[in-house]
Amino acid sequence: MISDLSTAGALPALEKMFLFSGQRQRLIAQNIANIDTPNYQGVDADPVAFQRALGQAIDKRKAKNGGASGELDLSRSSEVRMVGGRMQINPQTPIEGVLFQDRNHRDLEVLMQDMVENATMFRVAGDLMRKNQSLIRGAIAQRVI
Repeated sequence: MISDLSTAGALPALEKMFLFSGQRQRLIAQNIANIDTPNYQGVDADPVAFQRALGQAIDKRKAKNGGASGELDLSRSSEVRMVGGRMQINPQTPIEGVLFQDRNHRDLEVLMQDMVENATMFRVAGDLMRKNQSLIRGAIAQRVI
């Protein structure tokens, strides 16, 4: 029964969003920290590809059991995979923008925009997870929220 609660509804998708945005934040911070390092080429994980893979996993779960509960399989993504409950990101080198003569991609505005968008995704996933868990706690305690 506990496993059914932890894999019910939107909770698995929110957990995957939370994990992805946390891993991606590390990549973005590393890119910002090395913005002046010669020959450093920043890497990033594509959030659109992740969202597409997450959508496919949700559709697969819906087809399998109606979507009420169950784990989400992100095996179709080339950049993201789950290994023993942990998310591993295989970042790809971004191809957009112009490289400087030292082969570094110095677009601080784009990096900062990516950081803010990713932090927003992290916060939304965290807030929705917290709300979902408080509803579960209220139901277990038989309180009306």
